[in-house]
Amino acid sequence: MTKILAVFLILIAAIQVIKPLGWPGLKKRSDAWKFVAGVVAVTVVSVIVSALFQGL
Repeated sequence: MTKILAVFLILIAAIQVIKPLGWPGLKKRSDAWKFVAGVVAVTVVSVIVSALFQGL
C-alpha cells in the first residue's frame, strides 16, 4: 500500500512539473518538491511502523 501511494504521489509531482495543478500551495511548477517531501515522509513513517510491529 505504501508503494502504491508513493508511486501515485510521484506521478502527481511529474504532472505538476509538466502543468501546474493550481491547487492551493501548488501554483508554480517548482512546487513539485512538496509532493516529493510527502513521498519521503510516507516512506519514513512506513519504515518506522513496520519496524515497531516486526517483533510482535
